[in-house]
Amino acid sequence: MADAAMQPKAPPGRRKKKPKQLAYITEACTGCAGSPVCQSYCPVDECMILVQNPGASTFGVIEVNPLACIGCKKCTAKGPEGTFLDGCPWDAIVMVDIDEFETKYGELPF
Repeated sequence: MADAAMQPKAPPGRRKKKPKQLAYITEACTGCAGSPVCQSYCPVDECMILVQNPGASTFGVIEVNPLACIGCKKCTAKGPEGTFLDGCPWDAIVMVDIDEFETKYGELPF
């Protein structure tokens, strides 16, 4: 039996396992007028990224980095402080099964 210390480790920056699901931003995203709530609740740096909206240049939209998303659903768990909202105020975030995502967009290098 091989020594555990001799087993190859995942390359730096790569995950040991795939998440079961990923956050996916729908066309309903408004970027929360430049202060997206989902960004503040996401525990992973550079996962929820505010980019310029190609359809309305004065507004931004969120893009999810699928290699950074861990599928924790925290971006859908809370609304802005002081509100009674549950999740994205525009219902613009859905969780997508990783197999469905990879079928549509190609296999992710985990």
